[in-house]
Amino acid sequence: MNETTQTQGTLRSEARIAHGALHRLRQDLFVDAFAFRPMPPLEDAKISRWVPWLPERIRHWARWLPHFIVGSFAMCVFLATFTMSYGIGPVRGVLAVGFSVLVSTAPALTLFRPVGAFWLSLLCFVVSLGATAATAYSSYSSAYGNAAFSTHLAVMTLVVLRTRPRLAVEMWLVTFGVGAVLTALVGGVTGDLPPVAFFFGLVLIAAAAVRAWREERRHVVETQTVTAEERSRRTLLEERALIARELHDVVAHHMSVIAIQAEAAPYRVENTPPELATSFATIRENAVAALAELRRILGVVRSEDPDAFADSDPEAPQPTLASLDSLLDSVRSAGLTVEVVITGAPRPLPQGVELSAYRIVQEALSNALRHSPGADARVEISYVLGGIGLRIVNGVPSRLAKPSPGAGHGVLGMRERVQMLGGEMTADHTEEGGFEVAAFIPVANTVGENTA
Repeated sequence: MNETTQTQGTLRSEARIAHGALHRLRQDLFVDAFAFRPMPPLEDAKISRWVPWLPERIRHWARWLPHFIVGSFAMCVFLATFTMSYGIGPVRGVLAVGFSVLVSTAPALTLFRPVGAFWLSLLCFVVSLGATAATAYSSYSSAYGNAAFSTHLAVMTLVVLRTRPRLAVEMWLVTFGVGAVLTALVGGVTGDLPPVAFFFGLVLIAAAAVRAWREERRHVVETQTVTAEERSRRTLLEERALIARELHDVVAHHMSVIAIQAEAAPYRVENTPPELATSFATIRENAVAALAELRRILGVVRSEDPDAFADSDPEAPQPTLASLDSLLDSVRSAGLTVEVVITGAPRPLPQGVELSAYRIVQEALSNALRHSPGADARVEISYVLGGIGLRIVNGVPSRLAKPSPGAGHGVLGMRERVQMLGGEMTADHTEEGGFEVAAFIPVANTVGENTA
């Protein structure tokens, strides 16, 4: 009983596998067989990578090189088969010309309707196979048969390269299944069919392997692109969290000062009017409430692992450009030679601007240490009427830099800081081989902001 049940289960499994294979065969070769599926041109990036020495105008037309090759092959097939029609009589000549048109149309059709091109090529293959097997005068029929065989192999290869690898097996089975049945019906000799089938199988397996490799490579590129975008997005969020943490400290400091001054103000005036005392009390209560809400919302973004240049005391005030000397001492002790040039009249700036300017200089010097060991660096700070300009440039490294997995993330953070303050920033390699970071942060009504 158990053996019978096991046998029935095996048969059902095999029936499901066969049903699934037939369903896939129907979906691949019969459903929408002549659907319009144009082959896109090559990507500009591939052309630039393969032939970077070509002029841009020629590279633009080179995108259509595969289409040109397939079209040229179809034209060669037509000319080769058309020349065979000379000297075979008017009736056979007309039939031969029509056959030449059909055979040569199939490769060209792979550019637009690949599965339909297979069926058209299979028709020519079957006609030539039947003519070769049924006729004995076979000088012309064999020639046309060889042309049809070669063209059908090329068409199936193009279809596999354009669609999916499993079509190689499906088209091979359909082609030689129909060929074997037709040869048996016309009473021909099937001696040449097995070696031809074996050769077709080898070519189609190679084409399927190439297609599978291309698909896998495309998948890897897409995965790497998504991973890079996700990494950039995560880095951007981390940088924004860091900025929020720092601005939290700045705003919390100002709100604390407001609360303290509002509480002390009534005691500085004798006989304070009740209305004024009430107003100061309201100001203090609102400031304390806002400070508590600010700490509740933004306090969670405090980092437990500050960067290498951050102060070890989590309660220490956020750095400003006045703290630049300690930063320069740190990087100089790490082996980086730094020159500082300050133009314009230094003046107090809003704390958010001071903090961002300090962080930009810090990150640029940190990148110079990591990616340009042994190079000299120059820091230029320009106080102008509309804001502050920063330029940090380093020279060519004197030795190889160690691999850094976070390359590019510091530039992303600097750019986010500058954009948050409405400024502009550029970061690129210099002509000498170094790297330059230039930023401008606008500051409006500086005096008014500081007195407020």
